[in-house]
Amino acid sequence: MARRPRRTHAPALKAKVALAAIKGEKTLAELAQQFDVHPNQITAWRAQLLEGATGVFGDPAPGASAPTVDIKDLHAKIGQLTLEQDFLSDALGKAGLPSGKR
Repeated sequence: MARRPRRTHAPALKAKVALAAIKGEKTLAELAQQFDVHPNQITAWRAQLLEGATGVFGDPAPGASAPTVDIKDLHAKIGQLTLEQDFLSDALGKAGLPSGKR
């Protein structure tokens, strides 16, 4: 019996299957046969949906907040990298190698 290659499922299908599992109108085995997925996968999608449902109504997940970005640090890093690149390209030019400048 050959194994089926790994498949990726669209988020819309996952939501549809998870909602059908939450409704409870059909058993997991029936849903698995209907949507051609493994019952364990349906259980996992159902759990993910129930975990993330609170985020829909305004409470974001604990680790889902956007990281704070310090613009000054980013500008300083860009300046540092630009200086390093200029220095190294000049050094390559003095050594007779292609400098990499375009």
